[in-house]
Amino acid sequence: MPTKRILCFGDSLTWGWVPVADGMPTERFAPDVRWTGVLAAELGPDYEVIEEGLSARTTNLDDPTDPRLNGAAYLPSCLAGHLPLDLVVLMLGTNDTKAYFGRTPLEIALGMSVLVTQVLTSGGGVGTSYPAPQALVVSPPPVAATPHPWFQFIFDGSQDKSAKLAEVYSAMASFVKVPFFDAGSVISTDGVDGIHFTEQNNAELGRAMAEQIRGILGAAPSGD
Repeated sequence: MPTKRILCFGDSLTWGWVPVADGMPTERFAPDVRWTGVLAAELGPDYEVIEEGLSARTTNLDDPTDPRLNGAAYLPSCLAGHLPLDLVVLMLGTNDTKAYFGRTPLEIALGMSVLVTQVLTSGGGVGTSYPAPQALVVSPPPVAATPHPWFQFIFDGSQDKSAKLAEVYSAMASFVKVPFFDAGSVISTDGVDGIHFTEQNNAELGRAMAEQIRGILGAAPSGD
């Protein structure tokens, strides 16, 4: 059976940011601790999980602090570079809730819809004829209380906005006929900074994502 290839496209939650009380600087969780690594272990050797996480990445916004962070500006090249792919997992939106963007949950979902369209129209690649992969939309769990004063300013209003993302992402995904998963249904944001995942959050999300992906790709649990 050919190896199924899964691209996980996200922000620091996918990159593996270790939460610290002062916000930063930080380190990265080890590969087997990150939720993508847990996912790969759960799915087994017939699956290849490709990490594409970048801290502070947005759905489709240019961030005035860093020109590298617009997800929609990078995703088409990313997809072409990794084809063939069976599934692209899209988990973004937390950074779109930052106060200086002034985005509503609906506007964030529209940004996510741009990424979905990019995935579903990515067939062909460069000099190839691969079909477009499927897309899985994942809403990140809501932002928690942020103890550091700077994060409090940056993420002012994010708790309410991020708590709404599952509802609007689900509606959008239903409309464009792609599967949806609410990460907040299995984990909360327990990191000390109020933004990022603990090791336990990563483990629980990785296992839950494996179950979702088996359902999408028709995969049996590893070892069956």
